[in-house]
Amino acid sequence: MCLILTKELAESIEQSEIDALHSRLTAIQTIEGNPMGVDIQRFGNATAFSVKNIPGPSFNTVKGLSDGDELFVDQLIEHYIAREIPLRFELTPANVSSDLLLHLNRAGFYQSDFHTTLYTSLIQKPAVVDEKITIRELEAHEFDLFAEIYANGFQMPAFLQSGIAQNNAILHDNDHWNFYLASVNDEPAGIGVLFVKDGTAALAAAATVPHLRNKGVQNALIQERIRRAKTLNSKLIVGQARFGSVSQHNMERAGLKIAYTKAIWVQQ
Repeated sequence: MCLILTKELAESIEQSEIDALHSRLTAIQTIEGNPMGVDIQRFGNATAFSVKNIPGPSFNTVKGLSDGDELFVDQLIEHYIAREIPLRFELTPANVSSDLLLHLNRAGFYQSDFHTTLYTSLIQKPAVVDEKITIRELEAHEFDLFAEIYANGFQMPAFLQSGIAQNNAILHDNDHWNFYLASVNDEPAGIGVLFVKDGTAALAAAATVPHLRNKGVQNALIQERIRRAKTLNSKLIVGQARFGSVSQHNMERAGLKIAYTKAIWVQQ
């Protein structure tokens, strides 16, 4: 049985997303000299994440903006202008009203995209997966392989792999993080990441190499992470995916259901 979504549960799910990104970027920030240029600031209820030397929206985003934070919008604009990074808000239905949305519109923002957040309780039993697929925890020396699979899975240029490896390897000994490698007939095929804090487990990242897709790799990784979350006494598992994507479909097949669709707002 899946938990019925309430405003309080929706806020807990959003907080899990914030905690996961905060944990990851705080670890990256500790690398000597902070070479990635990580900065994390609070503005009212909102947490502003920015990473100067990792372009793209994954790490450069504002989460948690809520009703009553209108007074901080101008400060957020100035903050991201100073860092020369586009300002992007991830807004959830539980915390915003038409007043806040109107304020953002008058400040020059518009909704540009949707993103799905999913969840389920951990009462269900993990499903059986194809015996040709094996899952094991990633070892500390294998983050180059992790980065290669991640980059290939998302069709990223090879020169980014060293940074991906470094930015994930630093989390290997962090008790909140778990990394998994999936193989098909002993060939490395996919990776999955789990973040656990305060009884909530997040499907934090996943990728499959293109030529081994449609073989159940991601389903197997989701099921393994569900098993691991249960052993850590988690009560809830959550995930994020682009709306209508294969990742969303995989999570739904595994028993997760849509909690809400986030609105992505950017400057005109």
